Amino acid sequence: MVAGGGGRSPFGITLTASQRKFLKRLVGKPTAQQRQVTRARIVLLASVGWANQAIARKLGIAPNTACKWRKRFSEEGFAGLGDRKRPGRPRVFPAAVVTQAKAIACELPCARGVPLGRWSLADLRAELIASGLVGEVSTTTLWRWLDADPIKPWRHRSWIFPRDPDFAAKAGVVLDLYERRFDGQPLGTDEYVISADEKTSIQARCRCHPTLPPATSRVMRVEHEYERRGALAYLAAWDVHHARLFGRCEPATGIAPFGRLVEQVMGVEPYASAERVFWVVDNGSSHRGQASVDRLESRWRNLRLIHLPIHASWLNQVEIYCSVIQRKVLSPNDFLDLAEVEQRLLGF
Repeated sequence: MVAGGGGRSPFGITLTASQRKFLKRLVGKPTAQQRQVTRARIVLLASVGWANQAIARKLGIAPNTACKWRKRFSEEGFAGLGDRKRPGRPRVFPAAVVTQAKAIACELPCARGVPLGRWSLADLRAELIASGLVGEVSTTTLWRWLDADPIKPWRHRSWIFPRDPDFAAKAGVVLDLYERRFDGQPLGTDEYVISADEKTSIQARCRCHPTLPPATSRVMRVEHEYERRGALAYLAAWDVHHARLFGRCEPATGIAPFGRLVEQVMGVEPYASAERVFWVVDNGSSHRGQASVDRLESRWRNLRLIHLPIHASWLNQVEIYCSVIQRKVLSPNDFLDLAEVEQRLLGF
């Protein structure tokens, strides 16, 4: 029987049990593309006798669409339900031109005498035309070329080359301590590893207008203009293996402020009576060189000062905590005075 009238199609469809099961599963698949679901429904309805007009009314499509996919499935099976390859417009730019354009995009502009730090699409377009590589090209076409390539010349990241000739040896000592080993031997239960650093010049920026919290249809608003109300330093020491944190605020960094941080830690248990307490520090002026080793180790019999390689403060675990401080405590910076900054830091 022909459902819904409209005449019988010459392209009859008979489905096997497995074909019907596959099409029904496709229709019920939440991640399936809508056009594939529509084609599957057309075939299913056609297989039980629905006419093209009735299928069109049922699915809200044009009758010729129902006719098209019924015919394709009848002649080609499941292969007929796929998208046909479209010839499209012939490529305007040869592959060699596209490749050379990408190469120029990856050059520093100064290498071509252009006074820029990096290319914008408009600048790159002007350079390609000026160099004679192309007569004309749109910025949209350039974006499409670059977006399709794994190399993204508009991105950059900072890096630093380790200049310490003993980088591997010094870094190895610190990494071993993080794994509770020193000189090839495991640390005892009464030996500790402290990671310490200073966060300098934390300003109290008093905004000209109060910060407004988020509200309906409004993100948090922070006044751009501010009045400086001074700056302080935050010193932190992190027990790597026991998740204990010590912190203090000082007017500035220096030998004496860092010494007070050490005393804050070493004057309490379990560090005061520990067998050894290893302090991992960078090469800042407060604790640099052999002089700092002599000064601190003579003051505290069980303290061992371990210096990171030069330009390797990223190996210091307390840097992770300093990053958390910046994101969760100090941003956005909106403090009435330094007392409020100190209260927030020590409270956190």
